Amino acid sequence: MTENNEGRIVMLTIKEAAALVDGLTEYRVRQMCINDQVPHIMAGKKYLINKDLFLRYLRGETA
Repeated sequence: MTENNEGRIVMLTIKEAAALVDGLTEYRVRQMCINDQVPHIMAGKKYLINKDLFLRYLRGETA
């Protein structure tokens, strides 16, 4: 049985998002969330960032 991952939404923690890009710190990713520069949701006190939208933002594409 194969699992279909198409259309699956992947959410990242701040730590995971920062780890995607060399030189990007957790502090900077958190500031991007606080300043609403990247789309995110709050799960309690934790920021969750949509991976696809985050990568698009970093590439300069409009979300």
